[in-house]
Amino acid sequence: MDNENRQEKIVKMFDDIAPTYDKANRVLSMGVDIQWRKKACDETYARYQKPIDLIVDVACGTGDMMGYWQKQAEKHKRKVKKLLGVDPSVGMTDVGKKKFPDFEFVISEATNLPLSDESADILSISYGIRNVIKRQEAFNEFARVLKTGGYVVILEFTKDDKKGFLHSIKNFYLNKVLPTLGGIISKNKEAYEYLPNSIEGFLTSEMLQNELDRAGFSTEFAKSFSMDISTLVIARKR
Repeated sequence: MDNENRQEKIVKMFDDIAPTYDKANRVLSMGVDIQWRKKACDETYARYQKPIDLIVDVACGTGDMMGYWQKQAEKHKRKVKKLLGVDPSVGMTDVGKKKFPDFEFVISEATNLPLSDESADILSISYGIRNVIKRQEAFNEFARVLKTGGYVVILEFTKDDKKGFLHSIKNFYLNKVLPTLGGIISKNKEAYEYLPNSIEGFLTSEMLQNELDRAGFSTEFAKSFSMDISTLVIARKR
């Protein structure tokens, strides 16, 4: 299957699971992803002290991360002029528009953002870069739309080659429990079998940071959470 067809198949899968996506996320992460998202926002706001004209959330899905950008901005007494969600899935953004009627959503791929050069202060992508086939193209596109000194913020399930009892438990959860539970909630087990397979075929945190470096970013913060299931990388555009 060529890259275009693979990308189309992934987008269709997210269209199919959109109605139950939020519920499945909360159950499967046991709610801890909320803390990861807040941490990403807090760490970025602490670093970026300039006025914020635009925060772009790529692969925004149903808009969860945009909600946390707004909530944490209020906590930090920061004003964000505009929040924009970008996603190729109409099904996901339709759910997002109902949840967040005040936010703006556009349909677009991560490799072709409908934004002018150096227009965004912060660009985030949460659990979405793993699903972008042409990843280096996407990173180059992120660098294009970000202002110099702006930040790219990535939350992702990175590949982990560690061994040991705790990591065996993590792998059992990802490969056995998660597809079963996700399948029950969404009525689409195939979509939740895709998740552990996509993690296994993805990058380590170090490899991810190297790709960002090639696109013109310098990593300022990298941390893994919950037995290294989730990784947060914050990088500044040079």
